[in-house]
Amino acid sequence: MKISDEVYALDSTKGNYVYLILAEEIILIDTGLPKNGENILNDLKSMDINPHDINHILITHDDMDHVGSLALLEKASGAKILASKEDIPYILGDINRHVIKRILNYIIKLKKPENINSYPEDGMIGNIKVIYTPGHTLGHVCLLYKDIMFVGDLFRTKNGEIAMGPSFANWNNSILKESIVKIDEYDFKWICPAHGEPIKRDNHLKDFINNLK
Repeated sequence: MKISDEVYALDSTKGNYVYLILAEEIILIDTGLPKNGENILNDLKSMDINPHDINHILITHDDMDHVGSLALLEKASGAKILASKEDIPYILGDINRHVIKRILNYIIKLKKPENINSYPEDGMIGNIKVIYTPGHTLGHVCLLYKDIMFVGDLFRTKNGEIAMGPSFANWNNSILKESIVKIDEYDFKWICPAHGEPIKRDNHLKDFINNLK
């Protein structure tokens, strides 16, 4: 799905979107479930993109449905992987994930990436701004590229509106709400969630925040 001339939601990951930025640098945002890796590579092939041309893989947070194919895509691309310093220990399995996610760790064993880097202190990857938005996980981030905000699991969309994800899956629901208010301070036109469809910002975010109070 084309969001803009440079941004795509990969069709094979519908419902749990992985996004592609196709600009001066080629960037993947998140990697989906463990089963998504080969499909993502096929999506790239259909767009005439060689995996080795991917410069960065940016992770919004440590959940299994966002890092599930990280090791496979790292091996296929050689891309530099970046995530928040808070979530890296969870990605590497050094710390157990939150509640129900901890159970999934025992059911599904994820391969670890070989190299993973913390986001830089200035919060910039080229012209992508990394915005620290904890709540869903300890180190969740949103990523702002031009007029598009990639919100990870900060919230989802449903029937063209913003909706909360399940509260039991969050690290801290109160802090999550503060993070939602935080992104309203930034200028952007498109909201791209992992779950649900991308939507234009319009008044959706403001209305959603007003209903949170």
